[in-house]
Parts: sequence; C-alpha cells; structure tokens
Amino acid sequence: MNNNSSSSTPPSSSSSSSETGDNRGSVFSQGERLRQPRTSPPVSDCSAESKSPIPSGHNSSSAADSLVKNSKLSATAPEFVPGCYPSFQDDAYSDESEGYYAEPSLADFVQDFVSHLNSSPGSFESEIDYITDMLNGYVTTEEILQELVELIYVQSTTILNFAYTGARLCNHLSHHIRLSPASGNFRQLMLKRCRTEYEQRELAVRGDPDTQKRFHSYVLFLGELYLNLEIKSGKDTPGRANVLLGALKDLLNALFSHPDDPNLMCAVKLLKLSGSILEDTWKEKGQSDMDEVIKRIGDILLDARCSRDVKQMLLKLVEVRSSNWGRVHTAAVSSDATPDNDPNYFMNEPTFYTADGTPFTAADPEYSDKYQEILDREDYFPDAYEENGNDSFCSDEDEMDPEIEEAFEKFCMESDAKRKK
Repeated sequence: MNNNSSSSTPPSSSSSSSETGDNRGSVFSQGERLRQPRTSPPVSDCSAESKSPIPSGHNSSSAADSLVKNSKLSATAPEFVPGCYPSFQDDAYSDESEGYYAEPSLADFVQDFVSHLNSSPGSFESEIDYITDMLNGYVTTEEILQELVELIYVQSTTILNFAYTGARLCNHLSHHIRLSPASGNFRQLMLKRCRTEYEQRELAVRGDPDTQKRFHSYVLFLGELYLNLEIKSGKDTPGRANVLLGALKDLLNALFSHPDDPNLMCAVKLLKLSGSILEDTWKEKGQSDMDEVIKRIGDILLDARCSRDVKQMLLKLVEVRSSNWGRVHTAAVSSDATPDNDPNYFMNEPTFYTADGTPFTAADPEYSDKYQEILDREDYFPDAYEENGNDSFCSDEDEMDPEIEEAFEKFCMESDAKRKK
C-alpha cells in the first residue's frame, strides 16, 4: 500500500517543472510552429518517400521504352536558335569547308613571293627552288599558265626596281615550269605578252603621262629580259633571244621619233643598261646599228627642244659610248706593259694611306713624297705599322673599340704635326 501511494504521488520536482512549463507556455503560442534555422537544410517528407514503392529494373526499362516511343524529339532535328538571335554560321569552321587556313590563290602566292624578292633580292638563289616547286603545283592547265605569265609580267613592269629580278625570275621559270601546252611554254607565252605592248609602241610614245610611264617600264623590262633570258639550243652554250635584239632597236627608234623629255630619258636608261651588249652583238653580225643610234642622238641634240638636263644626259651617254661604254681595254703583254699603254699597270700595286687617311698608289704623281712620309712615320713608331703603312696594333683577335681607334688616330696625327713643326 505504501509503495502504491508513494508511486502515485508525484515528486516535488515534477510539480515545479510543470509550473515552469506553464509559465513558458504563456510566452509562445501553442498553435504556432517554430521555423527551421536558416543554416539547416529543409526537412524532407520522409513519410511520403516511405510510401512510394521502389520500381524494379523491369518496370524502369518499360518506362524508358515507353518514353522513347511516345517522344517527338529527333536526333536529326535542326539546331534550335532562339527567335531573338539571328541564324549565323561561319563557313570557315564548318566541316564541309576547306578549313580556316585555306590554300592561297595563285595571285596571292605570286604577290607574296614577289614582295619578298623585291625587299630581299639577295635571297633569290636560296628561295627560287621552293618558289618553282610551289608554282608547278599550281600550274596544271593552260589557263593557269597564262594567268601566271600575266601576273609576273604585271609585277615586273609596275613594281619599282623589280625589272631585273623579274627578268631573272622569267629566265628560271622558262627552264623549270613543267607544263608546256600546245599554245607555248612559259618563255614563249611571255614573249607573246611582250609583243602585245611592242605593237602599241607608236601610240604609247605619244600617249598621256600614265601611258608613257607604263610603256617606259615595259621598255626597261624588255632590256633586262634581253640580258637575262637564256635560250638553250642543243649542246651549245645558252644564247640570248635574238628576237628581242630587233625589238629593242625598234623601241629606241620609237622613243627618238617623239623626243620629249620622258622618252629621251627612257632611251638613255635603256642604252646605259644594254648599250655595250647591243653594240657587241650588232658588230658580230656585221651591223652598224649603234652608229645609227648615236647619229640619231646627235641630231636630237641639235634640233630637239629638250631640257638642259636631258641634253646633258645625252652628251654624257655619247661620251660613255666613245670610251667603249666604260670598259677597260685588254691589257698589254706583261713584258711590254707600261703605265702609258696598259691601264691596269698599277692595278695590282699595293694601296698606301697618308697620315690623314688619304689613299694613294704608285700611280699617284706625288707617290715618292707620300711614301717617304710613311717611312718617316715607321721610324718614329717602328712597331705600329705594316709594310703598306696601315696600322698593325689591332689584330683580328683583339680589335680596338671604334672610339679608342679614333682617339688613337687623332693622337698619331697630332704627334706628326708636332714633329713636323
């Protein structure tokens, strides 16, 4: 009995707790749920998940098959583009295109290597084989060969100072372009292209300044072509194109027929370029064509109303021709050679230098006095000079700095000046 009564009677602590709970219940409403903390994840409804059955593998496969059969999607459907954006596709990146870095056209390739050769003419020998191989890859039909001839002709007659390199290029390609159709090989097609301009010579020399300028560029290119184009015939040594020899004479006559300043200047340039070769060839054939050209120039000097500068150019040309185009005559036999009959008599003599750096040779009238001055300097600085009077302090292995060298030369000159006083 006592146990039952004691167990039914709540302890004092329980009653105090109940009183505390009643006090708190007065602060928080019993019907309001407490919100979850902001940092904790939302509570999931586990009861709903527990009630949903887990599908078996067979049921999942059936559902996927049903989804595929009822779907209206297609793997071959066009790409979806939102209506607010324009449809655009870069052909350079598409699979059907030739690629972003497409092979350049023949015109672009010719423009590139012509620009390179014009800026670096010294690279001609090292680059020409590669250029030829590339061009042989391009030139596969007669039409492309015609295009190549036209491109090189235009570049050679329009780019300043490219006529010489263009003529060398034509000579090389005439022997190495493999395609040779019935209409002609590269050389024959180039000569045909030049003939087109040749036939317009009478009109060109009387044309407007632009027409004359193009014609003059053509004339100089033809002169370079005559000097550089080699024609091989059998086992003989290559010769020049004789057809160009007569063409150049006709072009000179056309220029002299209308003797204004631009035409005369073009004629002077052509004769300076090829006059010696033209005269030698004409003489070999027993022709005096160069004498006729010089006579024509003399008549122009008397009658034509050209400017004073052009007349000076013509007079200078006549003078150069009278000295065999500036070429040195064949040297006399060594046993008979003297300074009077052999212009090359002093050619192999050493060159000396005076104290102020002026060069002189044994041909100098004051040779004895100047050479004695060098000997005096060698006595004053016995270890400073070589046999020809040049400084020998600086060896190839240990050269002086330019500033030090300049200061040293100044010191030597001042020393010589003091010694002479």
